[in-house]
Amino acid sequence: MSEALWAQRPAPDAGAPLPVVWRAAPVALAELTDLRGQLRAQLNDRLPERARTEDAEWLLLAFEELASNGLRHGRPPVRVVVADTGRGWLLDVSDTAVELPPTPAVGRDPATGGLGLYMVARLGAEHGWVVDGDGKHVWVRVDHATAADTTARRLPRPGRPCEEATGSD
Repeated sequence: MSEALWAQRPAPDAGAPLPVVWRAAPVALAELTDLRGQLRAQLNDRLPERARTEDAEWLLLAFEELASNGLRHGRPPVRVVVADTGRGWLLDVSDTAVELPPTPAVGRDPATGGLGLYMVARLGAEHGWVVDGDGKHVWVRVDHATAADTTARRLPRPGRPCEEATGSD
């Protein structure tokens, strides 16, 4: 994967404002564990009929990765919005560092971290970023999984090449 993986493009437009499921405005990395718990509780209370618990777990993972990137590499205020798309969720993390696009790590030892954007891209049905006024919005659409795409969304296990992660066990 390359830096082009995170192309500048607007979030998918459903034609009308999407219903907001949850929102937050973290100011420190230390808040993310608590916020993840709040989002989990909200999803458990309002899990759509077609959604599975695993779908919510993918969204929670994407939330933690994108929100931590916003806090580490963006500029305050950082805002997180989760909206219901009808077939999943749209996660939008915004900050004011419009000059700093999401840039996946290239040529880095995986042990040093920095691979979250690759993971989020793999979890989502679509992803991208856009500048809107004085804010940068980094977004991912996490759909409710079907039996066919559950395998494709699995992440590689440690010590297992990415190419093998899409095969069946």
